[in-house]
Parts: sequence; structure tokens; C-alpha cells
Amino acid sequence: MHIRISLPQQSLELFSARGDRLAAYAVSTATKGAGEASGSYRTPRGCHIIRAKVGAGATPNTVFVGRRPTGETWSPELDTQFPGRDWILTRILWLSGCEVGKNRLGKVDTMRRHIYIHGSPERVAMGTPGSIGCVRMRNADIIALFDRVPLRTPVDIVEYGLTAGDWATLGELARPLREAVFIVEQGVPAALEWDEHDAVSRHVVAQDARGEVIGAGRLLPAGHLGRLAVRADWRGRGLGRALVERLLVEAAARECNDPVLHAQVQTLGFYEKFSFVAEGEVFLEAGIPHRLMRRAG
Repeated sequence: MHIRISLPQQSLELFSARGDRLAAYAVSTATKGAGEASGSYRTPRGCHIIRAKVGAGATPNTVFVGRRPTGETWSPELDTQFPGRDWILTRILWLSGCEVGKNRLGKVDTMRRHIYIHGSPERVAMGTPGSIGCVRMRNADIIALFDRVPLRTPVDIVEYGLTAGDWATLGELARPLREAVFIVEQGVPAALEWDEHDAVSRHVVAQDARGEVIGAGRLLPAGHLGRLAVRADWRGRGLGRALVERLLVEAAARECNDPVLHAQVQTLGFYEKFSFVAEGEVFLEAGIPHRLMRRAG
């Protein structure tokens, strides 16, 4: 399984190894935004793992300092007694960076910065930045997450968000990216790219922290995933996986239990990670070799 934390959307999602979403929570990351430098009070980006789990079995609202329980239990009265205190409550998932020079070692080391996913007082707003670097969660949510994830679970902290909607809502956003990737880059004829299925499909668009569209995909009513496009400078950074996972969420919500797709042959390995299995012979679609893939139960 793995965790994805979106800084723009202030959300945390837990996925199975095959890409099924297991849980989703609102969180609160750093008020000062993203950053890796020691002393920056910002939330680090990139690939991490859960290096340590602290607080198993502790009573909700148990107060931790230096990852040790102080013997206190947070309450509104205690909160009033210590105004401005950065409360770390209930459970701690201590993160360690995986990318040397970005969030690991030296002055950018996430673990040495003591960056946690942790519980928070009931007054703390979720869905909006408010921490000094850590990822805050509701106490009930951190307990549920803590109990589900093992040590070394990957945690990806990203500067993009995903939005799902219909073509009337998202078409103007998705169209330029699809044109750049499919028509210009891959040579797909415009008459084939723009079809009658867009109007009846569920669409997903990815936008970076500045609101620029960096990815798109669609789900046909019958459960066919397609038109998966990632902007060139975002390829190889996990965005394709995020798009497929969100499309699978949309498929599950519509009880599409047997999703399929037409995969370009060079991408078969990518889709196999989501339990899609190739069927039949290679065929041409828009002059590009494809194979039908169906998701195994």
C-alpha cells in the first residue's frame, strides 16, 4: 500500500498495492507551504517512507513531546493554559525522505527535521494549511491510518491535485493538454481524438500548485479508461499512477467492476501494476499498436 498527500488539496489518501483507494482524509500541512530546508517550517515534498510508528494503544489526545508521552491529555482547558503550543497528539507516523539531496541527508533531511503525520486538537481546522511543517490529522483519522499502515509504507507528498467532473466542467482544461500529447506529439488525427464519448464520460484533470493542467484522463460509462495524458515535464514523477488511481475510484463509485482499457504496447507493464491483464492480439488504433487490457478481480 502507499499514501499520497496533496498539498494543494490538503488531502491524504491511502491506496492498496493495486491502486484501490482504501481511505481518504482531510489534513493540514504547513502554513508556509512546501519546502525541505531545515528550519523552514515547511512541509517537505517527494517520496518518503514511514520510518517509525509511535503511540500504539495510547489514549486519544495523549500529548507527545520528543515522541514521548508527557503524561498530559489534551483538553480545551490545557490548551488555554499553554497558548501557542504546537500540540502533537494521539499517534505519530515519523517520515523519512527517500531522495538524497532533496529530502534526505544534509540540511534537507525530513527525518532529522522531525516531520510527522500526527493527531491534533479538535479545534484545529483540516483542509487548510496550519502546521509548522508536519501533517496534522483528526485524532480518529490518525488512529485509523496508524492501525492500517506498516512500517516503510511509501508516502508521496505532491504539489498537485486531482479534480473529477463532466466534460462541460473540465473540457476546457483537458482539451489543450490532450491536443499537445495526442495530436501534436503522437500524431493522432484530430477527428479521432475528439469523439462523442467525451460528452458522456467522467473526466479527471490534474493541476499543479499554480493551477496549470499537467494531466488528464477519462472514464466511459461502460468502465473503459482512456485518454490518459501527462504533460512531458511531469512524466516519471508518479502522476500517471495518480490519474489511474483516481479513475479507478470513479469506476468503483459507478459500480464498474470490470474496467478495461486500450493500452499502447509500450505501456503494458505500467497498467499491469494495477492488475490489468492483456487480452487478444495487438491492434492498431490511430495508427499506434495497442492491446486490450482488462482488470483482474
